[in-house]
Amino acid sequence: MRLRILVFLLLLSVSLLVPSPLAAQTSAEPTTQVQTDSNSQQHSAYSLSPEKLERAIAYSRIRVILDFAGSGWGILQLILLLGLGVVAKMRNVAIHLSRNRWAQGFAFIFLLLAVTTALDLPLDLYGHHAAVVYGQSVQGWGSWAWDAVKSFLLTLVFGGLLVMLLFWVIRKSPSRWWFWFWIPAMVAVLIGVFVAPVLIDPLFNKFEPLEKTNPALVERLEKVVARGGIHIPPDRMYLMKASEKVTTLNAYVTGYGASKRVVVWDNSVNKATPDEISFIFGHEMGHYVLNHIPATLIFLGILLLVEFYIGFRGVRWLIARYGSRWKIASQNDWGALVVLLLVLAVLSFFSEPIVNGYSRMHEHEADVYGQEAIHGIVSDPQKVAQQSFQLLGELSLTDPNPNPFVEFWSFSHPSVASRAAFAEKYNPWVAGGHPKYFAK
Repeated sequence: MRLRILVFLLLLSVSLLVPSPLAAQTSAEPTTQVQTDSNSQQHSAYSLSPEKLERAIAYSRIRVILDFAGSGWGILQLILLLGLGVVAKMRNVAIHLSRNRWAQGFAFIFLLLAVTTALDLPLDLYGHHAAVVYGQSVQGWGSWAWDAVKSFLLTLVFGGLLVMLLFWVIRKSPSRWWFWFWIPAMVAVLIGVFVAPVLIDPLFNKFEPLEKTNPALVERLEKVVARGGIHIPPDRMYLMKASEKVTTLNAYVTGYGASKRVVVWDNSVNKATPDEISFIFGHEMGHYVLNHIPATLIFLGILLLVEFYIGFRGVRWLIARYGSRWKIASQNDWGALVVLLLVLAVLSFFSEPIVNGYSRMHEHEADVYGQEAIHGIVSDPQKVAQQSFQLLGELSLTDPNPNPFVEFWSFSHPSVASRAAFAEKYNPWVAGGHPKYFAK
């Protein structure tokens, strides 16, 4: 997981605010939650031509290297910035700039964010280059750079406000800040999930009413929505112009309450059949109907509270041992933010398998739900689901045989091969079968 300075709180919300394609995960596909009879069954359900397989293996290797290198480099750069005295110098610049704490805080945050962004830039540039070379992205460098600038500014503003709140809580409760800060942090996540579809997403992608361009698809999705027992009127269904940046597919539900909406990528409309879009959407709708979002908030909230407490203990210990060398006197020092980020970055890396394992469980449940949700709407749910994974895997250049350790550590979804194999044989509507989420 790539470290982003000042986003240690937003890491919790990013997984909720930025929906990932059903099969286009970051490194490759993770350990399956579904046991199949043999590898040959998986390979028959999802396979690639020799030429595409070679490209998929090469691209998956690049993504794995970038993933682990990004995590390691994120931790190492913080150690170097502390050990070389760069953090102390940035802190001095900030406090000499003004006596006002707000001015000091945002000056320090800007310098820290600028330095770490520059240090991350080589990996980011190569990652986008690889995505373009392997046909995963069609975004030009100018557009990519503008998105990076917008992300920087959003992180500076909202991350800066959270950091100012953090140091205020530290001053008010030096020994309990880890708990008192956790409460508004969780509130911030809830607010972020609510406003992201309305305020954040439109900054990075173009949206238009789906009914305007594809009324037939709206009618089809309304049938899937009705089966799920949720209410999303047609005027909350949108087409996202994903084709301006990426080549993969997706359809999902985002937001909650007044901000809840359906989003279908234009790539999905152009490359997938209405039946396949229905399944992809049914999977994403399953996350909502099965209450995966509140469950994930609770799970990650508890994990975040534990990490905050360990962060509190770790910051005190590190400052006591290395504070004089780093020229950071106490946890009230602006430089203590980097010490906290270092502890949280290490914790984030080692907790990754826990978070991903939890995610894989939910993803499998959503697969089952999606296949059951389209029963009666499409003629052959098994074939549609299997073909959806085949299409998504081909477009995402997903390796059918990912490394087991990489699967365990870094993948948030079951493998495409295992998901396709499960979909192909999952048929609870036969005599004696019992669907898990719908009445027969």
